[in-house]
Amino acid sequence: MKTIRILLPLLLCTFGFAAHAQAAEQTSVQAILITASNEPGRSDPRLASYEPTLRRILRFTSYRYVGGGSTTLAIPSDGSISLGNGQQLQLSAEASQGRGVRIRVEWKQGRRTLMETGLSLSPGVPAVLGGPGTGNGDEVYAVILVGR
Repeated sequence: MKTIRILLPLLLCTFGFAAHAQAAEQTSVQAILITASNEPGRSDPRLASYEPTLRRILRFTSYRYVGGGSTTLAIPSDGSISLGNGQQLQLSAEASQGRGVRIRVEWKQGRRTLMETGLSLSPGVPAVLGGPGTGNGDEVYAVILVGR
C-alpha cells in the first residue's frame, strides 16, 4: 500500500510534465495577404502596426489588406492557411534553436506554386514575403507571417 502512495503521485507528476511539454511544443501562425503599390493613397488601417516593417522591406507607398487566416501547428507537423483570392500557404513547422520555430512555406495560388521558402519565426516578430504581381500595374502581393 505504501508503494502505491509513493508511485501514484510520481506517475501523476510525470503525466502532468509530459502534457505540459507536449502543449509547449506547438506554435500559432497568423498570415495576412496584402497588396503593395506605389499608387498614392492611404494604407489600410488594419496594417498600421506592420506598415513600418512593410516600408522597410518592400519599399512601396501604400498597402491594402486582402485576406488572411491562422493555424496552430504542433512541432513538427504540417498545416495550411487559406488567404483569400484563391491563395493559400502550406506550412511545415520544425523545432528551432532559440525562441522561434523554423517554418517551411509553400505559397500557392490554385495549383500554381508562387514561392517556396524557409524562415525562422520568432513570437510577435512579423516576417514579410514579397510575392508576384497582381496584374494591376506595379501592384504586388505580399504575405505577413506572425508567430504567436
